[in-house]
This record gives sequence, structure tokens and C-alpha cells, in this order.
Amino acid sequence: MTSRYPFLLLTCAALWGSSYLFIKVGVRDLSPAVLVEIRLLVAAPLVAAFAGALYGFRAIAAAWRPGLVLGAINAAVPFTLIAWGEKHVDSGVAAVANSSVPIFVAILAVWFVPSERSTGWRLVGVALGLVGVAVLAGVHPAGGWLGAAGTGAIVVASISYAAANLYAGRRMATTGPAVLAATSMISAAVVLLPFALLSLPSHAPGWRSLGSAVALGLLGTALAQILSYRMLRIYGSSRAVLVAYMLPAFALLYGALFLSEPLTWQKLVGLATILGGVALGSGALRLPRRTPLVQTP
Repeated sequence: MTSRYPFLLLTCAALWGSSYLFIKVGVRDLSPAVLVEIRLLVAAPLVAAFAGALYGFRAIAAAWRPGLVLGAINAAVPFTLIAWGEKHVDSGVAAVANSSVPIFVAILAVWFVPSERSTGWRLVGVALGLVGVAVLAGVHPAGGWLGAAGTGAIVVASISYAAANLYAGRRMATTGPAVLAATSMISAAVVLLPFALLSLPSHAPGWRSLGSAVALGLLGTALAQILSYRMLRIYGSSRAVLVAYMLPAFALLYGALFLSEPLTWQKLVGLATILGGVALGSGALRLPRRTPLVQTP
């Protein structure tokens, strides 16, 4: 592992964590569909150029079928749900709720990938992660029922991401991940275009919202994706996946610094519980097994 690894890891986590800040600012003047459409229109050409340079543009065209599926369940649906959710909850809450994706991957694997079924401590991790989601939602969530609905929408987005993760995992053996990312973003932009046109703002949006939408596509989507693929190729999935553990912390920091969002016990406990569950459920954290006592006759 070279000295570049910590730099790439922190940079990728910082970029991806900024997405929740840009979304929160963007939805002040833009509908979720318009915000996501701008995000995709900015990011898709850059990711497509990156994938084309690696695999050739014919590979992108050939992957349109899985790209269409992933465009729906890995981009259009979750991006829009998170944007809608952030109209009603803090950006930090959105990031923590979205960190539950690996928990739902483990749950869905029970039905779709039985060989990856969670048992033992991994099963405990799944349960712990669900407790963290419940803590985050709270008995009396901030924002009332709309706050609860916003958190729920982001949890549904996490389930959609989890389904996309399992679907993409079966196709990466024959199709490069960058190709799948490019085709999914192009497909999502096409699918969401009618909804964006139907929800255009009735007045000129502020420069902060428009700037946030462009920054979301450029920094939090395209550049973050390209860096994550570079890390995946150089260091492997076991090290690249550590970005997911750091991302919510950056999002909480940005929300506190730039949006004056409070760091409540609910966010911190929810974050710690979910990430603890993810660590156990993914096998990243392995507790020592107790050595049984040998009884002599």
C-alpha cells in the first residue's frame, strides 16, 4: 500500500460526503427531479469519457440493458428519493441513513444470493444496523411526520442501492464497473428528463442552488466515481470500501460547518450503531472466537 492511499481515501470520502451538502442547498430552489437531472447531465459525459478511455465506447453501447436497470435502481430512484428526503431532514441525517446500504445488501442476499447469507456475528451486525436506523428515525423525529417520511425515503433509497449492488455484482465479471456507471447515468438522465421538465421552477433559481447542482454532478458524482474506480483498481475492494465508513462523518462535518446543523445525540448514536453493524455484517470487524475448554476424562 503506497503513501497515496490515505490521500485518495480521504479525498474520495470528502467528495462523496459533500453530495449531501450540495443536495440540501440545491433543493431550496429546485425540485428533486430537476436537481438530479442537472447532476446527471453534468456527471454522465465525464464518467462516459472515463469509461470510454478504459474500455472503448462500443463497450458502453453494448451494456445498455444492465445500464437501463441500474439507471433506475442505482441512480434515478435513489438520487430522487434522497433529494426529496433532504427537503425535510438535515443533510447529516441523510448521510447517516444512507450509510445503511450494506445492511440491506446483507438482508436482500438472503433471498437473491443465498451463498452470501449472513450468520453468526454478521447476523448480529445486520440487526445492530437496523437498530441504528431506528435510533436515527427516532420515536419523535425532528420535523414531525415529514421528517419521518424524509428519513424513510432515504432508507428506501438505501434499499434501492442495495438491490443495485447485488445486480451489478453479477455483471461486473463481464462488464467493467466504469462502463456500468456510465450507462446507468445516461439511462437515468433519459428516464428522469420528463419528470424534470414537468417540475421546472416557476421562477429563476438562485445561484447557490444552481451552483450546488453543478458541483454535485462534477465533484460529488463524476470525480468521486472516477477516484473510487482508481482506488478499486490499485488497492482492491477491501481497501476501497473503507470510503463508506468515512463518508457520513464528512457529511456531518459539512452540515455543521456550512449549514449550522446540530450534531445531536440521535445522529451520533445512529451513526455509531449503523457503522458498527456494517463492520460486523460485512466481516470487516471480526470478534475473536472463544476457545472451548478441553475437558479431560
